[in-house]
Amino acid sequence: MAVFLKTHFLFIVLMFSCLLLSGSKSVFHIKDVLPILPVQVSWPIVNSLYSAVDLLPSFVGAVSIANNSTLQWKGACFYNNTASLELHNKTGSRFGGGTIHIKVNNAHSYSCMDLYIFATPYRVTWDYYALSREHTVQIKEWESQAELEYVKRKGVSIFLMQAGTLGTLRALWDVFPLFTNTGWGENSNIGFLKKHMGASFDQRPQPWVSNLTTEDIHSGDFLAISKIRGRWGGFETLEKWVSGTYAGHSAICLRDAEGKLWVGESGHENDKGEDIIAMLPWEEWWEYELTKDDSNPHIALLPLHPDLRAKFNQTAAWEYARSMAGKPYGFHNLIFSWIDTIDGNYPSPLDAHLVASVMTVWNHLQPAYAANMWNEALNKRLGTQGLDLPDILVEVEKRGSSFAKLLTIPEQDDWVYSDGKSTSCIAFVLEMYKEAGLFGPLASSIQVTEFTIKDAYSLKFFENNTNRLPKWCNADDTVKLPFCQILGKYRMELPGYNTMDIYAHMNEKCPSMPPKYYRPQSC
Repeated sequence: MAVFLKTHFLFIVLMFSCLLLSGSKSVFHIKDVLPILPVQVSWPIVNSLYSAVDLLPSFVGAVSIANNSTLQWKGACFYNNTASLELHNKTGSRFGGGTIHIKVNNAHSYSCMDLYIFATPYRVTWDYYALSREHTVQIKEWESQAELEYVKRKGVSIFLMQAGTLGTLRALWDVFPLFTNTGWGENSNIGFLKKHMGASFDQRPQPWVSNLTTEDIHSGDFLAISKIRGRWGGFETLEKWVSGTYAGHSAICLRDAEGKLWVGESGHENDKGEDIIAMLPWEEWWEYELTKDDSNPHIALLPLHPDLRAKFNQTAAWEYARSMAGKPYGFHNLIFSWIDTIDGNYPSPLDAHLVASVMTVWNHLQPAYAANMWNEALNKRLGTQGLDLPDILVEVEKRGSSFAKLLTIPEQDDWVYSDGKSTSCIAFVLEMYKEAGLFGPLASSIQVTEFTIKDAYSLKFFENNTNRLPKWCNADDTVKLPFCQILGKYRMELPGYNTMDIYAHMNEKCPSMPPKYYRPQSC
């Protein structure tokens, strides 16, 4: 009987869905009734309609008082929407407050709703609307005179959760496993990269660990690392998506005067749980990757070309390595290697408005984290000191510029932050290349802190003759890669590997739009 009732109910719901097509407005839409369908029916449909990217809100505009302007846009549920801003002081507060008047009309069905986020540099709030009428967002008091002045000039930014209620919940369900240390999380990361980047993840024949000999590894050889589960796996997946890189971490091999092999790495976790720059004996590093790294690392060794190996100044490389050992990982400039252009580095619906709003949220939740991740770097770009994020955004507007333009100002390798020079994993490797002489006379005109990992492995620095690769290199694989994959179940891909000559100011203005990640020459 239960099966009959469930089947009969499903039939009725689907009939209603079909009837929707005949009228000007739907009673229901298939997306909106999915939550009440049986799981066996609804979940495959939800999976096909939504993905983790749908969690990202879309900027619809800023509602302001300029010329009594009214903002208009199309929502996910309501297709005809307007908003206006009213400033007042109904509470008698020091800086007054305001009301955002929102009219929502023309819903595509009677069962849908729209979710919105409202933001200034000083606050973030949200609301949802399910009825066609005027709604209001009340702001009792502006936080400061600076916020009031900002709102007078720029208004309040409005973001739409474009997937609607169900899509947002489904996207949360997709994002959560990316960061879990489970098989579910690993499959989610793989699925995301396949869908949004076109990655292959072809399985290699076993064994998945190379029977390597360290005598074939030399100073300057590059280690490209891809993690696909856990905290770092999820972070790397998003990094790969926005930047087009097929590896999310990097390290460098270095021999000392006695010939002992070491690995230099920015991002090594010490006993206190801090991510630092470290020089580790090869045996210790390799043992950790084989037995303790629970992110399922995939690792490729990229041997230097013999001509560059001959130029590599090992003494200078060690001087640099020792000067950086123990310093914090380069969080300060992490995002700036990704953002080079005003609108060519943001996969939809990302944009500079959303980046500013995310920063605003973090600035409230984790002010110390926000200062470390971007506040100091943004001050460097403005030539200011000590401004927090709201003040930075206000200062940009005062100068007649924009936050989008501010983000594109190239990082400078010689900038010194409160905790020293800031080098991410790839900046640390490339700074060592610089010190070792591999960039030659162009070194002073190249900022390696602007490089992504893809930019690094695309450099024409590596072995281009597979006959000179070690005999153990890919010995058990049916596909002969131009580099040596030494660990991993899936075959690593490095599109553009070993193809790019160096030039002045390289990688300072390059777009990176998925899924093709087209890169103009000399950007």
